[in-house]
Amino acid sequence: MGAPIVVATRYRSRDGRTAPSLAAALSPILRPLPLVLTAPTRLATEPVLHRPRLEELAAPPVLALPKTLRVGVVEIEVVRGHRRQSLRTCESGVDLAYIPGADERMGAPMAWDFSTEPEFQEKLDWVEKFCREEVEPLDMIFPYAVRSKDPKIKAIVKGLQDQVKAQGLWALFLDEELGGPGLGQLKLGLLNEILGRYGSAPQMFGSAAPDTGNMELLAAYGTEEQKERWLKPMLEQELWSAYSMTEPQGGSDPNLFRTHAVRDGDEWVINGEKWFTSAGRAADILFVMCTNGMFVVPRDTPGVEIQPEPRTHNHIIYNDVRIPADHLLGPEDGAKVLAQRRLGGGRIHHAMRTIANCKLAFDMMCERALSRESHGKIIGEHQMVQEKIADSYAQIRMLRLFVLETAWKIDNSSTQETRTDIAAVKFSMAKVLREVSFNALHILGSLGTTNLTPIQAMYASAPTMGIADGVDEVHKATVARNVLKSYAPHDGYWPTEYYPEKRKRAREKFEPMFESDPELRDMADAMAKYMERRGR
Repeated sequence: MGAPIVVATRYRSRDGRTAPSLAAALSPILRPLPLVLTAPTRLATEPVLHRPRLEELAAPPVLALPKTLRVGVVEIEVVRGHRRQSLRTCESGVDLAYIPGADERMGAPMAWDFSTEPEFQEKLDWVEKFCREEVEPLDMIFPYAVRSKDPKIKAIVKGLQDQVKAQGLWALFLDEELGGPGLGQLKLGLLNEILGRYGSAPQMFGSAAPDTGNMELLAAYGTEEQKERWLKPMLEQELWSAYSMTEPQGGSDPNLFRTHAVRDGDEWVINGEKWFTSAGRAADILFVMCTNGMFVVPRDTPGVEIQPEPRTHNHIIYNDVRIPADHLLGPEDGAKVLAQRRLGGGRIHHAMRTIANCKLAFDMMCERALSRESHGKIIGEHQMVQEKIADSYAQIRMLRLFVLETAWKIDNSSTQETRTDIAAVKFSMAKVLREVSFNALHILGSLGTTNLTPIQAMYASAPTMGIADGVDEVHKATVARNVLKSYAPHDGYWPTEYYPEKRKRAREKFEPMFESDPELRDMADAMAKYMERRGR
C-alpha cells in the first residue's frame, strides 16, 4: 500500500478548545493500515482542502518535511474483509506528513496487539453462549441430532442452524470467493476454540470435518455442474461425505498408493483398497484419491465394499467401481495438488479444535483440584498436582499462540507458504493434547478412567491425532528439512559459536586500539588469563 504515513492529530471543537481525542477516535480504524498516530503537533485552522479516501492516504504524498498537508474534514473509507467502515471527523485538524524511508525503518503494518475487535468479540460471546445453552443440552439428549432423519429432531436442528445463519456464521471455513463469510483463518481459529469444546457444534455451524475439506475442494476445483450436484446439498447438510485416501500397504504416502482409475468410454473404473476412511459408512459420497486423479464416488455405487471393521474409520475395497466421466474432480493426475490443498487447511483446523479440548481438560482438572481433599488438604495444595496444572497451563498457552500465529500467516500468505508451521502445529497439538488430558485424568483419579466425563475419550483420541492427516514423524521430518534449508554449514572444523575462534577474531578487531594503548592490551591479557583459570 505504499510507504507509511505519519499522522499527527489534534481535535478542534467549535468553541476553539483543543484536545488529543481525535487520535483515540482514529486509532481503531487506522490500526490495520501502515499508519502511525503521533503526538499532536499543531492546530490546523485552514479551511477544508481535501477529503482523502483510503487509496489516497495509502499512497505516499509528494511532500517533504517539514511541509504538511492540513485537513479540516477527514472522511475515510476502510474496507475490512466483507465489511465497509466509514469515519467522518467534521471538527478536526489533521496534519499528514510523509517521512522518506519510513517503510524501510518501520517494516510491514503491525497488528500484534493480541486483542479482538469489539464487534467480533460479540460474535464469539454469542457463539459461546449458544453452544453452552443450546448445542450442549441437545447433545446430552440426542447425541447425533444433526444427522437424524426424524422430522421432529430435524426441526429442532434447523431452528438452531437458522440462528447460526442469521449471525452470518454458517460454513465459516470457506473464503468469501468460495461462497463463505470469508472470516480468514485467524478468526476461524478463535471460533474453533469454542466449537471444538462441544461435540456437535462444528456440524451445527456447517463446519465439521471431513465435509469441510471436501466442500473446499468442490468450491475450488469443481465445475458448475459438480457444485450444483454436490456442493450445494453438502452446504445444506442434505449430503454427507468422507475422504478416502489412506491405503493399507502405504499408509498416507501417495507414492505408495495403488488405487487406480481406468477410463472406459464415458466412465471411469476404479479398483483398489482404502483404509481409515473416517465416517465412510455414514457418507453419501466418497472423495477417492487415486494414483491418477481425485474422484467423487456415491457410496451406494456397485463395487464399493465397506468392511465390517473398523466401525468409525472404515476399510473400503473398490472392486470394479464404475462412475461417470464427469465424476473426476479437478484435472486428471491432479490428486496430489488437491490433497495438499485439502489437508493443509484440515491440519490447522484440527489444531484449533484441539485447543478447545485442551482447555476443557484444563478446566476440569482445576475444578477437581479445588474440590477434592487428600492427606488433610485440598489436592490443589499438593505440589505434584500444582506441577501438572502449571505444566498444562504453559503448554496450552504456547500451543494456542503458535496456532493463532500460523493462522495469521496463512491469512497473509497461503497454506503453501506456511506449510512448515502447519506441519509443526500438527505434531505439537497431538503432544499437548496427550499430556494435558493425561494430567487431567490423573487429577480426576478413577473417575477420569471412566466414560462418565470427556477425559477418557479425550486421552484415547490423542494417539489418533498423531496419526490422522499424516503421522507426526513425517511432519517432523518435513519441518526439519524445511528449517535446514535456511542454514548453511560452517567452514572448517569449528562451529560459528566456537569461543577460541571468536576470541581470536575479536583480538584482531581490537589490535589497532591495543597498538595505540599498551595499557589496554595489558588489561585484555589479564582478563584472558583470568578466564583461562576459570576454564572458559
